[in-house]
Amino acid sequence: MSIQSSLKSLLIFLSALVVMGCSVSIEGDTYRDVQPEFKLESFFDGKVKAWGIVQNRSGEVVQRFIVDIDAYQQDGNLILDETFEYGVGDGPLTRVWTISKNSDGTYTGNAGDIAGPATGISYGNAFSFAYEMDLEVDGSTYRVNFDDWFWAFNDDTMMNRSYIKKFGIVMAEVTIFMQKQ
Repeated sequence: MSIQSSLKSLLIFLSALVVMGCSVSIEGDTYRDVQPEFKLESFFDGKVKAWGIVQNRSGEVVQRFIVDIDAYQQDGNLILDETFEYGVGDGPLTRVWTISKNSDGTYTGNAGDIAGPATGISYGNAFSFAYEMDLEVDGSTYRVNFDDWFWAFNDDTMMNRSYIKKFGIVMAEVTIFMQKQ
């Protein structure tokens, strides 16, 4: 093997390590026995207030926001009527989720600005929700994947961490704290 071939192989290997280091992998089974158990329908029953930030790949906070959520049951579905107030830029933005529980215990959700259905599953004190969304950034629109994780602190407080991915690489992260009102 030549030096040039060896260097090329090393560069490919190092590039693969960098890309793998840019992704996030959370295993739901890690949380299966952790308490308190997160119950989506119980937490989202009434008014919920949320505070959050968006961080870019460098960790810089590029947006902050407050969300008012009116959550209720309608026709066997969980409805999350969300109103976002942003610290920078246009606002307010609204999103209405309709979430249904499937017979196998998983969840399916839809909202007007979400591309296709979201899929969710509970794991002890955690809940995973995955979906695609067209996200506008600096005048351009990108189809990105959201990997949302919710963790219950108690019956009234929860944390949500969203990993926004493009081509499997985390491009931004959203951290939200939620509290029942």
